[in-house]
Amino acid sequence: MPLRRAALFLCLLAAAYAHASVALLMEEPYGDFGAVNPTGHAAIYFNHICADSHIVLRPCRDGEFGAVISRYHKIDGYDWIAVPLVPYLYTVDSPSDVPLTVDREQVEDLRNAYRKQHLLDLAPDNRHGGPPKGEWTELVGSSFDRTIHGFQIDSTAEQDRRFIDTFNDRRNVGHFNLLFHNCADFSRVVLDIYLPHAIHRNFIADVGLMTPKQVARSLVSYGKKNPDLNMSAFVIRQVPGSIPRSHPVDGVAESLVKSKKFLIPLVVLAPEVTGGVAVAYLTDGRLKLPKDTVVFDIGDEETASAPDLPATPRPVLPVPSPQATPASSPPPAQP
Repeated sequence: MPLRRAALFLCLLAAAYAHASVALLMEEPYGDFGAVNPTGHAAIYFNHICADSHIVLRPCRDGEFGAVISRYHKIDGYDWIAVPLVPYLYTVDSPSDVPLTVDREQVEDLRNAYRKQHLLDLAPDNRHGGPPKGEWTELVGSSFDRTIHGFQIDSTAEQDRRFIDTFNDRRNVGHFNLLFHNCADFSRVVLDIYLPHAIHRNFIADVGLMTPKQVARSLVSYGKKNPDLNMSAFVIRQVPGSIPRSHPVDGVAESLVKSKKFLIPLVVLAPEVTGGVAVAYLTDGRLKLPKDTVVFDIGDEETASAPDLPATPRPVLPVPSPQATPASSPPPAQP
């Protein structure tokens, strides 16, 4: 199914089923910074919480698809910003406008057009009347730059209201720190409102740093122990085009073990430490993700093809396939 039609179909599907959900979006790293720091980005998607403004939340109205919320670095002094789902993924207001393919110039034009219409309060024109520099580009068109892995659980109206009240009442002042106050730490704080104490740090594989993959690993483990959450997993493919593809998400120990530029000097200078890092990754640092499938199980099994659409579909993101696979019923492993 072409990307545009699939996005439209699934947005309509999400609107048709009133079941509330919250999803961790574990986003792959990209570009030069992503090659150096392969931990990626974390965000949270709510299908029943919408943005009254970029910093004020409210329950969604009929026909709205929810919002994505995350912590950002140096965007108008805010700690977190909420963006409607479709522009967050594709930099357009309507699913019918999602481009089938993109190149770098198209992405820049789409982002700047959306900025002029919706983001001037966060990213005003520079002195020449053009787009400013900065990280505002992270707010929209995420699927142009990277593949996104999602882990979704059911939520209740009471939980959503508590989250809205909590975040609307607290001060929204940025104090981003890459090590101890990053986007993954923010996702942990958000999910703790829904699932108290479910998300925890990994002092072995990630040396205590919170990473997007550790949030996903904790959420998967908690979901398996609590099947009533109806956890499901999905992947949102990077939009086709000439933009370089994103990189796999890694944890701290995993990035050291997999990267020759880090591993070889570490072996030479500190072989005992290297051995400890490898053991940490192998024992408590893995979360296998599918490479070529749209619908996948949150365990270690990959699917060769998407299963049939369930009789009672759950609301999912506008991904290039209309299925989401419950964690409690994993598909058969690939031969």
